[in-house]
Amino acid sequence: MPLLELRSVGKTYAGGGLFSRRRVAAVKQVSFTLAAETPEVFAIIGESGSGKSSLARMVLGMSTASEGQVLFRGQDLAASRGRSARLDFMRQVQPIFQNPFEAFNPLTRVDRYLYATARNLTGAKNQSEAEAAADQALQQVGLSLTELRGRFPHELSGGQLQRAAIARALIPGPSLLVADEPVSMIDASLRMTIVNLFRELRDRLQVSILYITHDLATAYTISDRIVIMRQGEVVESGDARAVLAHPQHPYSIQLKNSVLSVEGAWNDDDDALAHGTTRSTEGTRP
Repeated sequence: MPLLELRSVGKTYAGGGLFSRRRVAAVKQVSFTLAAETPEVFAIIGESGSGKSSLARMVLGMSTASEGQVLFRGQDLAASRGRSARLDFMRQVQPIFQNPFEAFNPLTRVDRYLYATARNLTGAKNQSEAEAAADQALQQVGLSLTELRGRFPHELSGGQLQRAAIARALIPGPSLLVADEPVSMIDASLRMTIVNLFRELRDRLQVSILYITHDLATAYTISDRIVIMRQGEVVESGDARAVLAHPQHPYSIQLKNSVLSVEGAWNDDDDALAHGTTRSTEGTRP
């Protein structure tokens, strides 16, 4: 049974104002599968408006597909009902959002979020157990509870706060992380630290990661497989390095050509990518 399966998934929104009957198709007939037995980083690449974030919301159960099915371990998310089912899903699938400063209330200490997650999703019975679960997760991302205890979001750097958000997602021991543009709001000098962390988590914790991005460089660096989206549709998919080294669709070719230092970027030279020789696809137009 696959870990995650999308079957001809589509999402349509109302468009054109309150009384308009016009419908806008944000996602069109998207299908792919993530195997349960082989953890991987699966990237969904596209510019703004490509439908990648709408797809992420459906995978997280935050939005219902207008057509098709989203199945997690064979269970159709649209058919999942009740608090117990929702909590079980949350234990297995956790989000990591774009802006860590929006993921935490500025008036609430960061460690409080970690304790709450431990109590709600791991069954921690007391403060000691909640602290132990929080510290264990923080250790996985290179932090510790000692560093974060009692601190507010503004007292941490963007990189530290995003790692804290990743630690929070790791507390229940999920099988799938859904990371929506997780490095776009982080200082460029720190992005590769977070990107490489995802690859390490895949290998060390055997967790799959759905990595949504407009950045070809980071996708090339860490992804096992990718899909490239344009105007709600998948235009190309497959092994990440094969697709990005030799794209076939005209839009994929255009995305590759928008990256600086093309010859150096696509020759398996991760060091060139890590030191900022490329730029993202954001703003690229078909």
